[in-house]
Amino acid sequence: MGNLSLVVMLITVMLITAWQSFAQDAKAQYPSMAPIDEYLMSDRNAEIVLARSAAPEAISRDADVLVLGRHGYETAVKGRNGFVCVVERGWMSPFDGDGSAGFWNPKLRGPVCFNPPAARSILPMTYKRTEMVLAGESKAQIIEGIRTFIKQKLPPLEPGSMSYMMSKEQYLSDEGHHNWIAHLMFYTPLMDGAVWGADVSNSPVMLNPQFHGAPEPIDVFMIPAGRWSDGTADSAR
Repeated sequence: MGNLSLVVMLITVMLITAWQSFAQDAKAQYPSMAPIDEYLMSDRNAEIVLARSAAPEAISRDADVLVLGRHGYETAVKGRNGFVCVVERGWMSPFDGDGSAGFWNPKLRGPVCFNPPAARSILPMTYKRTEMVLAGESKAQIIEGIRTFIKQKLPPLEPGSMSYMMSKEQYLSDEGHHNWIAHLMFYTPLMDGAVWGADVSNSPVMLNPQFHGAPEPIDVFMIPAGRWSDGTADSAR
């Protein structure tokens, strides 16, 4: 093995080890739900602004805007274009495995703006998870509740379902670069990521572990947008 290959391998191992250590620390720091007040935003108008920052103004200014209350999400602004903007909390993370470390982190804020098909067929899962979390249910109870919801009440996934996550103010982890990248998300039935060319060398497409059949029967493909919702360049890409 050449010196360069050895260096690359060592750096890769170090990065993987560092991420695993960070994820373990996060799980240890947030092992269970915090008091509800820690997940709420005291300034309702600030939450509206944050939710709208998920998408370009031409979209978000005419969207419905939701805010989180003690019993679930409430409509704070009624729009007219069928889009719905909302600030998701950590419990929309995967239940286990990659990306699950922040599930109970009360600081996480994920502004997202769903297009009309996603508002009808993806947003109901946000409502349902949130309802059960705020009722004090455990992860295991939430998973079972979601499975029942899928069988009985979840609308079929609509073709063309997608969302915007282009907010500079997103807070997706306690790691240093907490606003990650501006990106778009596309929702599909469960499928092999290779169909989209996801997670291969030089491909911009990534397969998000958010749902991935555990238990929601949905895959989420992410594509960097290259710019934030205010039009400024996202220097991370």
